[in-house]
Amino acid sequence: MAKPVLLVTRKLPEAIEARAARDYDARLNPQDEPWSSDGAEIARRATAAGAAGILGAAGDRLDAACINALPASVKVIATFSVGFDHIDIAAAKARGIAVVNTPEVLSFATAECAFTLMLMAARRAGEGERMVRAGQWKGWAPTQLMGVTLEGKKLGILGFGRIGRELAAMARGFRMEIHYRDIQKLPPEVEQGAIYHDSEDSFLGTIDIISMHVPGGDANRHWLNAARLAKMKPGSIVVNSGRGVSVHDDSLIAALKSGHIRAAGLDVYDGEPKVNPGYLTLENVALLPHLGSATIEVRDAMGNRALENLDAVLLHHTAPPHRVA
Repeated sequence: MAKPVLLVTRKLPEAIEARAARDYDARLNPQDEPWSSDGAEIARRATAAGAAGILGAAGDRLDAACINALPASVKVIATFSVGFDHIDIAAAKARGIAVVNTPEVLSFATAECAFTLMLMAARRAGEGERMVRAGQWKGWAPTQLMGVTLEGKKLGILGFGRIGRELAAMARGFRMEIHYRDIQKLPPEVEQGAIYHDSEDSFLGTIDIISMHVPGGDANRHWLNAARLAKMKPGSIVVNSGRGVSVHDDSLIAALKSGHIRAAGLDVYDGEPKVNPGYLTLENVALLPHLGSATIEVRDAMGNRALENLDAVLLHHTAPPHRVA
């Protein structure tokens, strides 16, 4: 019996590609060619291959036009990510195509990345590293590159989901006070002493550092804008490892230039891989290339989770465990 055809839009870890090739007629992208951001190209390749499933990733352009152009053979789209705002869910539902994601395996790693950015911003690590590499370091000095400590700071977590709670657990080890903003107050056993704010003004006016962990989409587009930045205490720090679209870049750049925001640490960008050029001229911002889940352990776990969902639909004809649509 012929194996189901699986279209894989990006180069994935070796173990994941080997498993896909074992169980499917896998059409891989070994050179990681940049066709995955073109919805028309994805649809064309799926049609040419007679794909039963698509294993895509964040950054794929799976909009309504792409999904409506997919062949009737496509039964499931698996995204190599937790977020699925790059997929038109309504269009997939209308076509009867299941959409699955990879939750619960990358929370700790993404929180690690957020904490890395928080330390880099607070302790001016990026500036120091650049100084050493450029051969400009003249030796230790009492007032050189003085940052601020995390100890005793009020950390505000915007979005107290799995990643936010992992970050809170790490921050407690640095004796930070945890504050959070979410849709509703969570049970005490989940809060673990974190302080809930039902008012945006109260939240922004209390915290010393904000770490953003909200989903993408229009609801959170440019959430951190000039008005909200103005409500934060002078000298605050901004960290974003969630979605680039949630920050209004020009407003944050202006706040960094004025000093109202002491520093920022960013792992995601609005329109990535493009980065607002205003950030590139600033010393008080640490920039990472979307490293949130980039560990060997997590990427393997994400791939296996995606394949478990694909197996359920295409091999076992059962409900996938992590269906979002």
